[in-house]
Amino acid sequence: MEFWKVLEERRSIREFDTERAVDPELIDRLLEAAILAPTAGDRQPWHFVVTSNPEVKEKIVANALRQTFIASAPVMIVVCGEPERSGARWGQMMADLHTIQDTSAAIENILLAATSMGLAACWVSALREDELRQALNLPENLRPLAIVPIGYAAKRPGARPPRRPIKDVTTFIK
Repeated sequence: MEFWKVLEERRSIREFDTERAVDPELIDRLLEAAILAPTAGDRQPWHFVVTSNPEVKEKIVANALRQTFIASAPVMIVVCGEPERSGARWGQMMADLHTIQDTSAAIENILLAATSMGLAACWVSALREDELRQALNLPENLRPLAIVPIGYAAKRPGARPPRRPIKDVTTFIK
């Protein structure tokens, strides 16, 4: 799919086709897209937990702050950050900021790649970080920062909500 079309077509999908599985090769491609994202100092402070296991998905849903729609997605990717990787170069002051920025770039790449492949996804950042870390048995150095449910849309998304005009969100300084 052409780049601008991908940007225009991408939507946050909250209803997934529960009868349609996602080919593992497509998930691999999404992860490849994620790790191609830019990072501060090329530290790549991310880790991805991928599951289609119903029991693990239940644990994720239980810690997703009422975002129960994710339960219908055949696959979930929990995007984690590793602040120590960023902190090794930038110090603790910048570690958290860079980790969040870098994982956000990876998440956006996942969303755009999913759209280009005909998949549906949503960026879910409402989660209980410590509880989700425990539920997934993640080490303390990993911060679960987002959940990205992946699947096929149960229905075609409606029109995109209007975007604020460039003139309202931009200051040009000459």
